[in-house]
Amino acid sequence: MSTISTQLRNFKEPTKDQLTHVFFSIPEAPPVPAKDKEKHGSGEVETMEINAILSLGAQGVEDSYAGKLYLLPPYLTFSSLDRKSVKFTLPLSTVRRVERLNARAGVYALSLSTWHGMKIIVQLTSLRPTADLFCSLLREALKVELQRGQMKAVKGFVKTCYSEGLVSASGVSENEREDGSLITETKDGSPPPEVEFHGGLGLQFKFPGDPKKLREASKIKLWTTYLKNHGRNLTLLRYPQCTRLVQVGLPNRLRAEMWETLSGSIYLRYSNPGVYDQVLLDIEGKNSTSFEDIEKDLHRSLPEYAGYQADEGISALRRVLQAYSNRNPEVGYCQAMNILAAAILIYMSEEQAFWLLEVLCDRLLPGYYSTTMHGTLLDQRVFESLVARCLPMISDHFQEVDVQLSVASLPWFLSLYINSMPMVFAFRIVDCFFCMGPKVLFQVGKAILKINGEKLLQIQDDGGFLNLMREYFASLGESAHPESADPRARAITRFQELLLISFREFAVITDDTILSERRKYRNEIVNSIESFNKRSAIRNLKTLGRFSKDQAGFIYDALYKAMCDVPPPPTAAPLPPLLTTANEGNQERVETRIGLQTFRVFLSEILTWARNEKIVINGFQQRIDREVAEHELIVRLFYFWDESCKGSLSFQDLVSGLDGVMFNDLMENIEWFFNLHDKNKDGYLTKDEVLTLSESFLFIFRYEIGDAYLGAVSKFMTNAFEYGDSLLPHQTDSETGETGPQQIGHNQPYLNLATFRMVVLADEVLESFFETDLSASFRLDPVPDLELPPASSGFLGDLWSNIATQDNKKIFHKLSDELGKTIGKHQILYRPIIGRLTKLEEPTARESLISPSSIKTPFLGGSSDTLAASNSSSTLVVDASSNQDNDGPPSALASAAFSPISHFKAVNAAFMERTPFAIDDAGDGDDDDSDLGTIDGEDHDDQIMDEVDAFLEAHDSGLSEADKELAKDLLNASPVK
Repeated sequence: MSTISTQLRNFKEPTKDQLTHVFFSIPEAPPVPAKDKEKHGSGEVETMEINAILSLGAQGVEDSYAGKLYLLPPYLTFSSLDRKSVKFTLPLSTVRRVERLNARAGVYALSLSTWHGMKIIVQLTSLRPTADLFCSLLREALKVELQRGQMKAVKGFVKTCYSEGLVSASGVSENEREDGSLITETKDGSPPPEVEFHGGLGLQFKFPGDPKKLREASKIKLWTTYLKNHGRNLTLLRYPQCTRLVQVGLPNRLRAEMWETLSGSIYLRYSNPGVYDQVLLDIEGKNSTSFEDIEKDLHRSLPEYAGYQADEGISALRRVLQAYSNRNPEVGYCQAMNILAAAILIYMSEEQAFWLLEVLCDRLLPGYYSTTMHGTLLDQRVFESLVARCLPMISDHFQEVDVQLSVASLPWFLSLYINSMPMVFAFRIVDCFFCMGPKVLFQVGKAILKINGEKLLQIQDDGGFLNLMREYFASLGESAHPESADPRARAITRFQELLLISFREFAVITDDTILSERRKYRNEIVNSIESFNKRSAIRNLKTLGRFSKDQAGFIYDALYKAMCDVPPPPTAAPLPPLLTTANEGNQERVETRIGLQTFRVFLSEILTWARNEKIVINGFQQRIDREVAEHELIVRLFYFWDESCKGSLSFQDLVSGLDGVMFNDLMENIEWFFNLHDKNKDGYLTKDEVLTLSESFLFIFRYEIGDAYLGAVSKFMTNAFEYGDSLLPHQTDSETGETGPQQIGHNQPYLNLATFRMVVLADEVLESFFETDLSASFRLDPVPDLELPPASSGFLGDLWSNIATQDNKKIFHKLSDELGKTIGKHQILYRPIIGRLTKLEEPTARESLISPSSIKTPFLGGSSDTLAASNSSSTLVVDASSNQDNDGPPSALASAAFSPISHFKAVNAAFMERTPFAIDDAGDGDDDDSDLGTIDGEDHDDQIMDEVDAFLEAHDSGLSEADKELAKDLLNASPVK
């Protein structure tokens, strides 16, 4: 079984709008439902950005910041000029009022009041018309949100957020412990009050770490003050103090809400209420290979945490992973995803974890958890490049001792350090990751290498590298300077030192740096993954047949190219069997199968008669245009190779099908072609199937020079029906008394294999075709490397990539063809499929299979003697350069050299060669006189004129008498003055 994916080649560089959405952590605008379009119009509002200055309504709380205000319906966002000091994302449904302030002349300012009572002052610094346009679009977007009813949903949604109770007058609930977990037992024995906010397993099984050492109470106070002044959950404003508080560490009770707010998953949960519950209903009772893999990994997910030693934790983890794999079948489930989901569920509810997992896999860490893990491999290559640039001594030493950096760094990135560090420290890094983006993974990784630089230069193998990292992570809670006389220095832990080096010394690693390095190495990673997948697919074949691994590689390349041109339908799980057996537990793995359209393209790559090759000469260029041919024979071949009757073909089916034809000899090819047209596999061809087989011959020979192949097909039909009728039982007509073959229906068995073989061997052209040309028409040539999406290389590179597209090339070819037609130099020639005949001479025909005296020809009025005599003088002319080596199958794999110029000359010579006629033969004057007899020259001329007059009378001009009179009058008409 092999799964072949072309997803890596579908990658496109993100557009400016997509990068803006990623920067503000908001999902792409969802399509407006059709019913909403009919009810409220299209519902689409234009996006716009404008220069602005942001201020908070409260005096002295924060400074003002200049930046840009973006209208990205249904969101309003802002970013400071440095793109890191201040940022906010507001759903328009949380904006309660917008007022224009009565400021001094020349100042255009708006006051925005949010759901949580916070006032934001925005001064629009662009020109007045631009500001008016922005306000108009903002008004329209707010109307759309009001009509959709989203503003009513805010009240119920914010109750699920812990911060609402934190900043309220009541403060922290009485049934909470110091670490944030809930007290499940009360003094009077009554059940504890239910909480409305969402929470994870930590509420029941406690959160990791000592709350006193983690200073939970102090963190809660700081965050309470910040959230009161800067909004919360849906209306949070991210000022510099927010990033500093995140780096210090999030309190356990706020971690879930802040994770989804900083990552943007809160907007998905807000705009998709009830979706998670519906997905759970949809997967109930379902089964898939992803579900089986999930079951295997459930008990390997953070087993040291108490919540995953109980059924509650395992069940919650199972539901979240199955729901995500069902919602995103292209990703499904990948190892390490269970570690991530298990860590998230400690702090978040199932619904929160479900949406956060979607943001992680789709936007923050794209390709990390796919089947190829191309995102992880790409970032590992980027990390190695950054280490070589910033820590060259360590990089050089690793190369000398052959230590792979990815041995340790790959688990770091895949699990966000959760599987490598103690959880209390790993969650601090996850906090920074959601706040600052994927660059945190690279900064922390390089800081780890720098701190352990001296020890790393002493290691000699991968084992020593892993042991050193394991010892370092175990000591993160210890003092970084235990021998220092300064008590403050002794109080700094190794983890605090790690964060300090990460965010100060490696602050030069920005999001733009990561994007640039990814563009640089993406093609290298894609090529290496495709090469590995190719080797795996060939290794997983049940049988190679008579092919070598290199030849199977050519078949794979042609298949992969066809899948890139015409992608097959999404891979689905096999249908459940109608009858269940005891061995049903061993389900068949999903494999990639192609449909008919993809098969046409694949066949055109390796089979000469499955494509049309036009040689276009227009005076400016000479090119060969290849088109995929369409014919019933290709459809028949598709289903002939589909032995499992699934309506699709796998890589193994293609290899086995080609093996059944490319290595055949003469007799095997004849039998293969017969079986291809024997629809019901009864060993006989019907009359209709004989006609279909003849049409297949005509399709294969459609571009051959001369009439030799056309004549061979005609003779084949004549001989096939002659001999087929001769084998039928004879009967005597009671009325006429004549004896003839019995009449049968068109769908009755008519021609068997032995008869078909005799008919083919009676013709030299068809014998030559089945002996060498049929197998040789299957050609396994190396497929040129497919072009990957070009990486961005500056303005000129982007400009050229936009110009040199396939569509533009087609436009250029069409333009040059039109110019060539204008100047009279446009010519189109079709390349012959077999190319053996180069002259318009017919081949030598063999004698009829049936003696003329025994069978009457049903199609011709004369006897078969006449037919045989008329076809006895033609000769076969074969181009010596096209002779194939008949010693073995490699001849079928060789690509015949073809020169468009020589072919063009051959075609011209063939069409300029005039067919000799007997009347053109020059003779002596005496012979001519003897042939004319007693008719003299003058009488002969009169006879010729009489014949001409008779011809003109017999072939009327088509004009009426009135038209003729008008034509005569026009001869004497004078010009208009």
